[in-house]
Amino acid sequence: MSRQTNKLTATAVKTAKPQARTTKLADGGGLFLEVRPTGSKYWRMKYRYAGKEKLLAIGTYPEISLAAAREARDQARRRLAEGADPSRAKQLERQLGEQVAANTFQLVALEWLERVHQHEVVPDHFQRNKRRLERDAFPIIGKEPLSDISAPQLLACLRRIEERGHVETAHRVKTLCGQVFRYGISTGRAERDPTPDLRGALRPHKTKHHAALTEPSEVAELLRAIDGYGGQPVTIAALKLAPLVFTRPGELRQARWADIDLENGTWSFQASKTGQPLVVPLPTQGVAILRDLHGLTWRSDYVFPGARSNQRPMSNVAIKAALDRMGFKGQMTAHGFRAMARTILAERLNYPEHYIEQQLAHAVKDANGRAYNRTQHIEQRREMLQSWANYLDELRNSQPDR
Repeated sequence: MSRQTNKLTATAVKTAKPQARTTKLADGGGLFLEVRPTGSKYWRMKYRYAGKEKLLAIGTYPEISLAAAREARDQARRRLAEGADPSRAKQLERQLGEQVAANTFQLVALEWLERVHQHEVVPDHFQRNKRRLERDAFPIIGKEPLSDISAPQLLACLRRIEERGHVETAHRVKTLCGQVFRYGISTGRAERDPTPDLRGALRPHKTKHHAALTEPSEVAELLRAIDGYGGQPVTIAALKLAPLVFTRPGELRQARWADIDLENGTWSFQASKTGQPLVVPLPTQGVAILRDLHGLTWRSDYVFPGARSNQRPMSNVAIKAALDRMGFKGQMTAHGFRAMARTILAERLNYPEHYIEQQLAHAVKDANGRAYNRTQHIEQRREMLQSWANYLDELRNSQPDR
């Protein structure tokens, strides 16, 4: 290896002209510039390792300047002095860099979303959670290697959400991040989940209960108001069916005709929160509502299509807006039909809580720790929903209080 180094100048490198054959301009210490007939210029370093002559590819000029090439040469010589092969070390660094790039929070999260999460929940829930990560986590910690993210770093990310006044979203993003970390642990790209370290670090989220009418006299008034409502036929049908089946509002408005069997009186779909199958036995009153509606919306995939396009479900604010127009603003919401049914079925009609919870598609468990199968107890729930529908008819037809 030549002792004389730094023979070249920046000008000499810049003005080096291609020849008919590849030429080499030595800088010393094994470093040289290879000038090819095409005009391309490559930095190379010749060295010996384990008794064999080897060549280290440093990069192209002008992307790699003369000064940068010399620094790479000096680093390679230090590695040789330590007994390491510079070419192998460079290869390992490149592989490590690729591995780190593949293990960033964002890439691991996207992999978890695609391979796991989208198969656990319904499409709407999946898209909401994906947007939460894209909006609130990826811009802050997305490029960080998963294994390098500390609890304080994650907390700083969550506090930005909290400071916008979105406390509930901060808690939801924290939960999603925990799922990403646990997926990273299972796939060998993280050693621990820092989210448990943040217990108590965020402001508590105060659960807001959806406004709901639970007194029979108030429910009777509501049902009569629905009967007299002069809105769109699709909205009226949704308002009439909502109290009978008390599914989640999103499940109702996105109901598809393909999932409804009017002959057998069943509606089958995946519960939006759990992703588990749910079979809703329809009372005769519900079947009648749907038969009438089928003549109007059968051309759409959706039972309750939107007002502007039958290719999309009705708006997620349609039912609430109708309730507000009927004078129930602040008293009743689309989600309130669930609380209404749960309260009255348990307290006044004395139905077993686990039948009600199954119908609500809540993630409850039995005494043996197994999650309820929401396709079971069909006949028991059919009887419960028919009794519930009959009870609502009685309320509707009762004499209003004077």
